[in-house]
Amino acid sequence: MKRFSTLLFYTTMALLLLWQLPWCYNFFAVKSDRAPFTLYSTIIGDFVQMIPEEGKGVKRCDLSGHIYTEAEFDSILPTFYARQLMSDERFPDSIHGIAVTPRQIQRENFTFRSSPSDINAPSIGLYPLLESLSGRVDLEMPDDVFRITQKGIEFIDMKSNSLKADKSQLFTQAMLNKGFSFPALEISGNPTTRKEYDEGYVLLDAKHQLFHLKQMRGRPYVRLVAGAEKLLLKHLYITEFSNKKTLAFMIDENHQFYVLNAPSYEIKKTGVAHCNPETDDLIILGDLFNWTVKVGTPEGVNYYALDASSYALVKHHEERQTSQGMPGLTFTSYLDKYVFPRFE
Repeated sequence: MKRFSTLLFYTTMALLLLWQLPWCYNFFAVKSDRAPFTLYSTIIGDFVQMIPEEGKGVKRCDLSGHIYTEAEFDSILPTFYARQLMSDERFPDSIHGIAVTPRQIQRENFTFRSSPSDINAPSIGLYPLLESLSGRVDLEMPDDVFRITQKGIEFIDMKSNSLKADKSQLFTQAMLNKGFSFPALEISGNPTTRKEYDEGYVLLDAKHQLFHLKQMRGRPYVRLVAGAEKLLLKHLYITEFSNKKTLAFMIDENHQFYVLNAPSYEIKKTGVAHCNPETDDLIILGDLFNWTVKVGTPEGVNYYALDASSYALVKHHEERQTSQGMPGLTFTSYLDKYVFPRFE
């Protein structure tokens, strides 16, 4: 018994050292290698950055090293700092010969974010389907949720926990009539009332076909997106941005990034070279002229400037990670939301 207790004690101590020593070293010795805030400026045709400097504030510059004052920085990012320019009465009447208004800029600006911990997380598989054509300004949450099984779509009354057979049959038949093959491989929606409008869900069926599903005046709206099955899509993100120009972002099994336009349902490949949402952080800041796409990987950060109309690559910039921490035992990871021992 004493021998077992001694063995358990030393094993526990070894595990604690393996866990705590690398953590302490990384906390005190490894400097943060966070990439500076970077955004593409359509005015100068280059990426610009805000770089914190210890004891000196923030340096605002472009990739060539040219330094800008705060007021100059606002001016070369007129869509991002529109409110500040309006306050200073310096908001431009036009950009690149195109007349612009603050309201138009506000409608066209959007932010999109995805992290690996959002992807690599458990899902309960129950989704509320809002009414997309209620005639009211404010959206309302339904009294039921749906799930998709091997046989069809099922709506469950949340109060009684009972199956709504008629509604389930109505939506299942509508999906079958459009060629949907159950079950669904991927389901993406934005189930909240804190948005301007509702577009329901985009779905991948068992044959990798892409569908759009929403509820309009209590009836099912189902649309097959032609040609999507050839891309072998894997990850879907419904957008629902204010400008209503896009319906969804999509990434295939080869980590290529696509946009599903609205209302044409046209699929467009973007100039993003590679993005794996299971391991990479993805942030998109879009405006009327360009999108700045930030793809953060374990090796560094890639920035892509895309044309807002064609999604073609305008410019690319890479920031490589330089600092390396000490490997050791950890229990959490930025890649998922699970807690278990792992060696990193």
